[in-house]
Amino acid sequence: MQWQLRGDRPIYQQLMEQLIEQIVSGQLGAGARVPPVRELAAEAGVNPNTMQRALADLEREGLMYTNRTSGRYVTEDKMMIDKVREQIASERIAEFLAGMSQLGFSEQEIVALLEKRRKEARDNGAEK
Repeated sequence: MQWQLRGDRPIYQQLMEQLIEQIVSGQLGAGARVPPVRELAAEAGVNPNTMQRALADLEREGLMYTNRTSGRYVTEDKMMIDKVREQIASERIAEFLAGMSQLGFSEQEIVALLEKRRKEARDNGAEK
């Protein structure tokens, strides 16, 4: 996993956000075993306590659980994962729309730009 950490917010929150993205994107699938804390911490270049805090918070939120004998796992509750995925998408859309509005774009202009970009991506083979 490629970790991208900045100094503008607490590191554990950034770790949580990146792990959540891994979960909702399916890179860490439902029921998948999560690598050990020390391994993740070394990979991210952070203190194991910081990684432990991020993982513990994800457990409190219900996105992970610990099996005492075999480690930590991503929840198998796909409805919960889908709900979190939709929340993130809604937040990103709201941020995008606010930014476009600040630039002076109307709703119709935003939709037209999105359609244009979608068509360009499709024509270039970049759309799924």
